[in-house]
Amino acid sequence: MTNYIVVTGGVLSSLGKGVTSASVAALLRNANHRVSMLKIDPYINVDPGTMSPLEHGEVFVTADGGETDLDLGHYERFIDATLSKRNNFTTGQIYQTVIEKERRGDYLGKTIQVVPHITDEIIRRIKAVGKEASTLVVELGGTVGDIEGLPFYEAIRQLKHRLKSKVFNIHVTLVPYLAVADELKTKPTQHSVQELRRIGLSPDMLVLRSEKPISKEMKKKLSEACDVDPDCVIEAIDAKSIYEMPLKFYDDGLLKPIAKTFDLGDLKPNLREWKRLVKNILEPSREVVVAFVGKYLELKESYKSLIEALTHAGAHMSARINLKWIDSEALESADALKALESADATLVPGGFGSRGIEGKIKAIKFARENGKVFLGICLGLQLAMVEFARNVLRIDGAASQEFDKNAKEPIIYLIDEFIDQNGDKQIRTRQSPMGGTMRLGEYECNLKSGSRLAKAYDGAEKIYERHRHRYEANDKYRTAFENAGMIVSGEAKGLIEAIELRDHPWFVAVQFHPEFTSRLQNPNRVILAFIENALRNK
Repeated sequence: MTNYIVVTGGVLSSLGKGVTSASVAALLRNANHRVSMLKIDPYINVDPGTMSPLEHGEVFVTADGGETDLDLGHYERFIDATLSKRNNFTTGQIYQTVIEKERRGDYLGKTIQVVPHITDEIIRRIKAVGKEASTLVVELGGTVGDIEGLPFYEAIRQLKHRLKSKVFNIHVTLVPYLAVADELKTKPTQHSVQELRRIGLSPDMLVLRSEKPISKEMKKKLSEACDVDPDCVIEAIDAKSIYEMPLKFYDDGLLKPIAKTFDLGDLKPNLREWKRLVKNILEPSREVVVAFVGKYLELKESYKSLIEALTHAGAHMSARINLKWIDSEALESADALKALESADATLVPGGFGSRGIEGKIKAIKFARENGKVFLGICLGLQLAMVEFARNVLRIDGAASQEFDKNAKEPIIYLIDEFIDQNGDKQIRTRQSPMGGTMRLGEYECNLKSGSRLAKAYDGAEKIYERHRHRYEANDKYRTAFENAGMIVSGEAKGLIEAIELRDHPWFVAVQFHPEFTSRLQNPNRVILAFIENALRNK
């Protein structure tokens, strides 16, 4: 039978339930256990695909085309595994499924209620994912006591009642420090556990988020007050890097109670490589400055996977990645490009909407003309082609249809138009909730032999990367681009997937999102090559 580790949280959000869950899973994986992960989000949205990055942070895209919570990115990065859209579900999905079943008559005319119908659907989904592993780590979003989370807590209570010792609850909570009193306070944790008990759950382990070390006396106090064994009170002190947490948890004995409960024997994860990479993150031997030209800078979590992918590359190169955040709207003013001069490389990431577009184009032009190492991702590729068309090919009216529906020269156009013109029904697309078609998830990309991109992927002829976009590069202009020094280094079924410049130190842009497949122990190859060339061309 599958073992279930359920991670809940109290007091306030953003305590690190996702990193805690991922760390526990990483320790089990490195101890050679077959582990998988699941994130439950109590919000009513069906998925975060239509939510603003400034509202919710990044939308993480799975290989099978799911638009999921950003915590799934943590999971994949920590356990070096490919998860699916089944590994994340929301209140919206649960109610949608139950209502569809009711409309079909699956419930044979019964009155549909939260208990048992909603809770049964939650448990069904948890168990379906649990079949894939010997241990499933389940993170329940939000905080205990939230009204939208109550059906999920009830489902977890029922699951624990049915499976007994096969379910282990880790409760993450805050131990705040009051500077005036120079004290850590335990009452928020005690009240959080009381609220959990009121719902019918008792934690098996406490993970205490704190900015200062927690004394043995305080751990003993919380052990007795919360009815948790002394060795199950684990501290989670603020760390310089999230990748330190598995090491800290292991040193604090987090695995021992789990191993005892599930009768797993003496768990000894192999953390040698993990320690080396963490050391490189904390004590790098060199550094590189990357100009990050974005438009969602108010909330850096909008670019969470990309930031982490750069960290992975830096860990493998023993280099600190100093990001120089540049608002693309600011680059639309006259002298603002000077901010790019001091950087060693320029990165233009993906994004939606017209705001800041001209600033990104100016940043790309600067990188191209001044020999700055450059990486463009998704929108970054599309704007690199628009910039080249305008300033090298001198095509009047060159634009993207995303920002100019009536573009005279549509360098970038809707995927629908590609399919209509080429009659290629093999291009797999999905209907977007907001209307129109999108390419979502993993797609094949064929690499041009001898190109910089192929070299980055160790000479591979074919790779698989993830997409999230509606617009494509217009193949009509390919010959003109190639004659002027632009190389199409990646393509799939006639679609331009990657470009690079012939006479440039290193200028590469890709239509896919390489950051979604990067992991600490297995960094994405094109991002690794970007950092390697930035270091080489400082």
